[in-house]
Amino acid sequence: MYTSTTLKGLASFPQWGSLTYTWAKRGHQPVVKTSGQRKGYKVFGLIDYFSGRFFCKGHDEGRLNSESYEAFLTEVLSRTRKHIILIQDGARYHTSKAMKKFFTKKAYRITVYNLPSYSPDYNPIEKLWKKIKEKEIHLHHFPTFDSLKDKVEEALLHFKDLKNEVLSLFGFYKNLAEA
Repeated sequence: MYTSTTLKGLASFPQWGSLTYTWAKRGHQPVVKTSGQRKGYKVFGLIDYFSGRFFCKGHDEGRLNSESYEAFLTEVLSRTRKHIILIQDGARYHTSKAMKKFFTKKAYRITVYNLPSYSPDYNPIEKLWKKIKEKEIHLHHFPTFDSLKDKVEEALLHFKDLKNEVLSLFGFYKNLAEA
């Protein structure tokens, strides 16, 4: 049986924009347009530690919950035959009664490990989210939610084809596994 270790993560990409470092002449304040909308595009993501395969699914309909998380994992299961060792954080929708029931029902396909609380540094997918935000989202103006969504989906599609770049995000974790 093949096994796939996957690290699950979630990112939220804000329509109202995000700033990063910039410069301007002394006395000239840089101005960045904003839509004024407090709406974000949320994305579930999962990386196969060994192959670099990247699974993702956008969510723009309300808050994340057990139902949306289960739908994402069900889609991933339909796209791979490997047993999944799932490493996730302790978000409520990960550990709800509904998800415990789902994980019990799918125990032949999924083994779950939870990261310690407040430990995003242990999850390399966070580096992928940061990279997408820095290269594609920071300092951009998104006049509509669809313009944000299209930009994020374009960036996600880009990484689905770059398995080696995705694997490079694992840094010293990969070196430990090879030692």
